[in-house]
Amino acid sequence: MRITKAAYVSSSVSTAGKALPALREFAFIGRSNVGKSSLINCLTGNASLAHTSSTPGKTQCINHFIINDSWYIVDLPGYGYAKLSKERREKLAGMINDYIDHSASLVVLFVLLDSRHDLLKIDLDFLVSLGERGVPFAILLTKSDKLGTNALAARMEKVKAEIGEYWEPLPPILATSSKSGYGKEAVLDYIESVLRNLDEMDNKQ
Repeated sequence: MRITKAAYVSSSVSTAGKALPALREFAFIGRSNVGKSSLINCLTGNASLAHTSSTPGKTQCINHFIINDSWYIVDLPGYGYAKLSKERREKLAGMINDYIDHSASLVVLFVLLDSRHDLLKIDLDFLVSLGERGVPFAILLTKSDKLGTNALAARMEKVKAEIGEYWEPLPPILATSSKSGYGKEAVLDYIESVLRNLDEMDNKQ
């Protein structure tokens, strides 16, 4: 897949508040500072599309970007940022859960994990909650340029082993780097295959 057009559409704080045409949505989420906005910019080839910041916790709305006039990338707030107030964390958690549970257009939720670090309990708890709710998701390991080839392969196998204790078969797990562009084509090809399968299913109905 080639992304030839990507544009910001709107921000909202609830699913009910997104007055948008009903197009398929691929949402991105992860712990704060995992490199979510940078990866979105890498995938779209637009370095200024999603706001990036060295300060974690800056994404505090549900941001929609329309891609090739046919589907959306959705940038969700990060989870587990301890420096926010308890009230603000609860509000963001409510916003995230409202979107995940009630967006009828959500096709795949990409959960981003920093490839340099072990899978934390907060990540595993979040993934398990998705499984319990039947939310289709894929895992993207970010910042893979920080690891050597062997270290990245070992990290990938470790994540597969940990996730494999809860899922059979495994969800898609892809390594990415917004700095080098590694994994960009694999992610876009995966999105294209999902869209193609959905179109084929629609045509059969």
